[in-house]
Amino acid sequence: MKKEILIALLLLAALFAATTFFYGKGSCGSNETPMRLAGKAQGSYYSIIYYDKAQRDFQQAIDSLLNDFDLTASLWVDNSEICKVNQATEPIQVSPRFADLFQKSVQINEYTDGCFDCRIGPLVSAYGFARKKQQDLSDSERDELLRICRGQVWLDTSDDGTITLHKQYPQSALDFNAIAQGYSVDMVCDFLAAQGLKQYLVDIGGEVRSRGTKPDGQTWKVGIERPAADKKDERVVEISVALTDQSVVTSGSYRKYYEKDGMRFSHTIDPYSGTPVQHTTLSTSVVDSTAWRADALATAFMVMGVERGREWLKKHPEVEEVFFIYDDGNGMQHYSTPKFKERVNE
Repeated sequence: MKKEILIALLLLAALFAATTFFYGKGSCGSNETPMRLAGKAQGSYYSIIYYDKAQRDFQQAIDSLLNDFDLTASLWVDNSEICKVNQATEPIQVSPRFADLFQKSVQINEYTDGCFDCRIGPLVSAYGFARKKQQDLSDSERDELLRICRGQVWLDTSDDGTITLHKQYPQSALDFNAIAQGYSVDMVCDFLAAQGLKQYLVDIGGEVRSRGTKPDGQTWKVGIERPAADKKDERVVEISVALTDQSVVTSGSYRKYYEKDGMRFSHTIDPYSGTPVQHTTLSTSVVDSTAWRADALATAFMVMGVERGREWLKKHPEVEEVFFIYDDGNGMQHYSTPKFKERVNE
């Protein structure tokens, strides 16, 4: 974990260096100074900017909120609820928040024809993207893990409101990593809204949601990273987008991967094949009203890839703002839905 914390701190330093460019200083002609909070969350950074005439400092409250969320959804906290669920061999009582995360995951699983699946935990672990070392899986071992991942997991609620999670196979393990950061962004935004704030930008590990504008009416500007050739490469902005009362989340294959025999394997696992995705899509970005949904959809599009993703979008015109970066063999290319193009600032 020391390495992850160091990376998070370096990312945080880089974020502050870029903050003036993307988010701006105090608005021209305005006597409102933005409040800025920053820290570590979920193995990465968080950065929050908000305007508050009372200049209230919500650092402690937000740290507490995020730490509490880790106790629900983090695979890196031994006594977290998700770790207890994954270790359970019998039905286990879960909290309303855990149940909500699970139900939202099931919703997106059905919506994306199975391209998003929180039951993928055993495979994520086997490929070394959780706490265990990467394994060399034979076809039969992979197929057995796929069988477990496809086992039924469900909730029931008793008359007294107790929620119980059931697993068809004791080895079943959930992984909320493809929805948790977005969900936590929404939690922080809900907290700020409850304090009466109407102008803020919340960024947790690159998952961003905004409300309102700056005091002078300018929209928030958020950068989308250019896919890097190597995970250690400096972060470079590919495009920036204007954001008001919406979220933008990017999922990519270029920072989290492992290499073997000269091949690169993404941390995104295809729930159909049980293998890391290997198509030419490098990143997908989704704009949505909520960060949890944008987060989950961005992961689903990474599983689909650009061609299949475009076909899916034809069937789902309600998903209006998606941006793909892919390599067609002749270099990096973009595909944007028409409405996404409208908010791009090259």
